[in-house]
Amino acid sequence: MSTSPAASRTALSRSLWIVLVLLALSAFFNYIDRGNLSIAAELIKGDLKLSDRDLGTLLSSFFWTYALCHVAAGWFVDRFRVSWVIAGGFFLWSIVTAATGLVTGFSMLIALRMLLGIGESVAYPSYSKFLAGYFPEHHRGLANALIDAGSKSGPAIGTLAGGLLMAVYGWRPFFVVLGAVNLLWLVPWFIWMPRGSHVARGTRQDAPPFFEILRQRSAWGSFAGLFCTNYFWYFLLTWLPSYLVRERQFSMKQMATIGAAAYFCIAVSTTVSGWLSDRLIARGGTPTRVRKTFAAVGLSLSTIILPVALVGDRTTATMLLMLACFSFGIFNCCLWAITQTIAGPRAAGKWVGLQNCIGNMAGWVSPWLTGVVLDATHRFYWAFVIAAAVQVLAIFMFVIVIGPVVPCTWETRREITR
Repeated sequence: MSTSPAASRTALSRSLWIVLVLLALSAFFNYIDRGNLSIAAELIKGDLKLSDRDLGTLLSSFFWTYALCHVAAGWFVDRFRVSWVIAGGFFLWSIVTAATGLVTGFSMLIALRMLLGIGESVAYPSYSKFLAGYFPEHHRGLANALIDAGSKSGPAIGTLAGGLLMAVYGWRPFFVVLGAVNLLWLVPWFIWMPRGSHVARGTRQDAPPFFEILRQRSAWGSFAGLFCTNYFWYFLLTWLPSYLVRERQFSMKQMATIGAAAYFCIAVSTTVSGWLSDRLIARGGTPTRVRKTFAAVGLSLSTIILPVALVGDRTTATMLLMLACFSFGIFNCCLWAITQTIAGPRAAGKWVGLQNCIGNMAGWVSPWLTGVVLDATHRFYWAFVIAAAVQVLAIFMFVIVIGPVVPCTWETRREITR
């Protein structure tokens, strides 16, 4: 495969489309695997006799290692062949998913969730390394949107199929079969994965050191902004099924349908928004104005999540939930496109590693804090208030703290020796 990050404004090549589709599929399986515990939460809670606080701890345990390992993952994808790095991570998280269905103890479940976090930590640094190295600016909105759509379709399909299957067969067989099926992705990946040296490093120059990235104001804006938006997303991913069953009194089958529809709203919205943002940039709009406008509009409208907890009618609450999720997708298409443009091919791996490390600490806080709030209040109201409030803070980070969406000029320019 040979292409340039400075490619002319033409359609993507067939080989790039295949790589993009496979990356989107990997994100699809990635999020089924990390979200399936939420679908089984009420069943596991009863099976293992857990409190809400225990359940919150279990749901957050994945993020303990997932967040911290991103720094190492960012270094790995800048140093080694990223095609093999993501393949190794995919293999690990698939095996762990299958093993989860075989354990019976609370401590072993936590250990496996932590191991799952290690395997999945390579995904987003790898995605950004591929996209920053191979995809020009006017294709990154759609490319990121398709990967994000995969990450939102995963919970959608997982919630729908998982909820229906678990209601009949229980949660353990679902985990075992899912992990085994995941491994089939590796077959087409080994056939079509990029093998050139270009994608391993992005350029012929070394990536800038971590401290140089940490000197950028936009880096800290992207770190804090991702933390806030991840808090919102992981609240939906980890506790939405329980909210629908417990507080809105939906059956497991109804929960599966509504939860899947909510996640699909994000997937559809991010895909359409990604395509539209690329078209606006291709027609002369600046990445700064286009990407930040989509971020501000999407994050502002997603605060509609708060009335979901206030209205008494289940139908109205469901419609507001769909609107909040659709709005969140408007923002999502630009999240990684902003980072990839500012960091550039040289720093994409390390920057995203740092960004995901800090941003995914929200995975520690969101599931756990929601469990604490539920134990104290026995209602989801304050959990929804917090989720809406952090979205307001995210607007400030993406619109004000992050500067112009233009490539950084890195000081370190040592040539790679071969």
